[in-house]
Amino acid sequence: MPVPFEMPDGAPPIIPVVVIDEAEKGPALARALLAGGIQAIEVTLRTPTAAEAIALIATEVPEICLGAGTVITPDDVQHVRAAGVDFMVSPGCTPRLHHAAEASGLPFLAGAVTASEAMAMQELGYTRLKYFPADANGGVAGLKGLGGPLPGLSFCPTGGVGAKNAAEYLAAPNCFAVGGSWVAPADAIRSGDWQRIEDLAREASSLV
Repeated sequence: MPVPFEMPDGAPPIIPVVVIDEAEKGPALARALLAGGIQAIEVTLRTPTAAEAIALIATEVPEICLGAGTVITPDDVQHVRAAGVDFMVSPGCTPRLHHAAEASGLPFLAGAVTASEAMAMQELGYTRLKYFPADANGGVAGLKGLGGPLPGLSFCPTGGVGAKNAAEYLAAPNCFAVGGSWVAPADAIRSGDWQRIEDLAREASSLV
């Protein structure tokens, strides 16, 4: 059975989704998020330095709940597991990816946006899924629409989620967390503006 993802006890249901171009900035970013009250982070595998950044965060800031995003192949699963992640996230799922994730023993947020996709994942034992891209697939209304026929599933929407609509998503009965890049913008990471990220994290934490 897949391992369900759980937010850390007492943590606000916010997961910043970040792209890190310079691996050495990963630990400082994680510390800024923690200082602002955010206890989880998803580092996407969209840069050549992502795995190194993940490994540095895992070593230097072990108190943050560390996830890897854009995990789309069994090889990705092996690489991020070796780097020390606490959970994995994917925009979708395939049979090979499901089996690799299940074998890893790590919590896995697989993506689903249609009823058929969600039902297929539920048959495999998933109870928590990623809803991506959220706004392009009906936004809050689309998410809530899945709740009636699929009450056993809850979702973490990402894609178009930001400061202006995060609270509306979180108010949906089948939403357990939201993910987005607004808490740690790419330009702030590149410039090393950790105070700005800490302030944004504190604002995001107050949404709950």
